[in-house]
Amino acid sequence: MEDGGAEGTARTQSDLKKEKVKKQTISEMKRLGVYKKEYSRVIEIYSELAAQYEILSTQFEQSGYEFEVDTGQGGSKKAPIVATLETLRKDILAYSDRLYLNPKSSPTSNGNSKGKGKSKLAAAISKLT
Repeated sequence: MEDGGAEGTARTQSDLKKEKVKKQTISEMKRLGVYKKEYSRVIEIYSELAAQYEILSTQFEQSGYEFEVDTGQGGSKKAPIVATLETLRKDILAYSDRLYLNPKSSPTSNGNSKGKGKSKLAAAISKLT
């Protein structure tokens, strides 16, 4: 029964982290002026990924950052936790772009403006020519 209790604690810890990330994400999106209720499913997935990443990062740190494991053939390979963290990082970045949490993905950034004038750099360069 004690193992079930530990799992219950881990699940609770994960849920708490997920809720914390979700609240922070919604708050940040509102601050940026990009929050819409329609994003709730994407926010939910993003929050789950970020919570998993935080938990696994802590585990990785506690393992002494062991990034390689020995294979049965005498060699070594990337530890499974490292591969998982890399995948989570990529997924979190993709979802944060969809939620406009990165400056480059913002609908108001120069990179995504469609014909709304030149950037300051482009304007300066065009004056030189």
